[in-house]
Amino acid sequence: MERSPPAIYVDADACPVKDEVVRVAERHGLVVTFVSNGGLRPSRDPMIRNVVVPKSADAADDWIAEQAKANDIVITADIPLAARTVALGAHVIGPTGKPFTPETIGMAVAMRDLKQHLRETGESKGYNASFSPRDRSAFLSALDQAVRRALRVVDSAGT
Repeated sequence: MERSPPAIYVDADACPVKDEVVRVAERHGLVVTFVSNGGLRPSRDPMIRNVVVPKSADAADDWIAEQAKANDIVITADIPLAARTVALGAHVIGPTGKPFTPETIGMAVAMRDLKQHLRETGESKGYNASFSPRDRSAFLSALDQAVRRALRVVDSAGT
């Protein structure tokens, strides 16, 4: 059974690593789909797709979760979307390079829920750390590793 190459789906609203995704995808010849509520720059590259979804709260997440399949790569900082796509068998990475896996997604969801509760009760102000060059570097490394893992699955299925 031959498998198709993995696709890369990016939850593109406020994603700080779009350029890095394109660089890694170009190196490996993979299609990238940026999904957003709007404001994406069009690309002439046929390997780069932009999908604009309605401005509802979870429209981009829903679109990605409906399209992604096992062995695809999903880039998101959204924990519920990460959980949905990990359950599909996708390789999921946050923009800081943090991988979401079947082993780690439960704790990520629990921490998200706890932080949300603390913000709602006023116990926490909910500040996010700024995005650093170290985060960008960690993301590049994690994405390259995920792409290589996904391509190995495709190669092993074709042999």
